[in-house]
Amino acid sequence: MAETLYEHAGGDAALHRLEELFYQKALADPVLSELFTERVPTHVDRLTWFTGESFGGPDRFSHEVGFQYLIDVHRHLQITDEQRERFVEAYLQALDEAGLPDDTPFRAAVREHIEFGAQVAQQNSWAATDTELHPIREVPRWQWSPDG
Repeated sequence: MAETLYEHAGGDAALHRLEELFYQKALADPVLSELFTERVPTHVDRLTWFTGESFGGPDRFSHEVGFQYLIDVHRHLQITDEQRERFVEAYLQALDEAGLPDDTPFRAAVREHIEFGAQVAQQNSWAATDTELHPIREVPRWQWSPDG
C-alpha cells in the first residue's frame, strides 16, 4: 500500500507545526488579516485535523467538527482573488518553514490541495444561495503519486 500524504508529511505533529506557522502568517498579513481578524483558540487544531484527514490520516475533522462547519464559516466572507492567492502563497511559505518534505510529488500534491481548497472557500464565500455553493460536502481524500 502506498504511503499517504499524511504519513509522508510526518503525521499530526508535522501538520500541526505547519498549520500554526500558517495561522501566524495569516493573522499578521495585511491582506489575510481582513479574513483572519482574531486568533481563534480552536483554529490550528481544526486546520490540522482537516489537513490530516484530507491527506489520509484520522477522520477527526468529519467526526468532531463536520464539513458543514467549513461551509458556514466561509459564507459571506466575499474572499477576493488577492486574498485567495495570498492564502496559497502564505501556506506554501509555511510549508517550507515547517520543514515538511520538499520532494516534487509531495509539494505538487500539497499545492493542488491548497489551491483547490482556496477556490472552494472563495466560491462558498460569495454564494448567496445553497445552489451557488461548491458541490463538495465532505472532506476530500487527496490522492498523490509518491513516485512522481
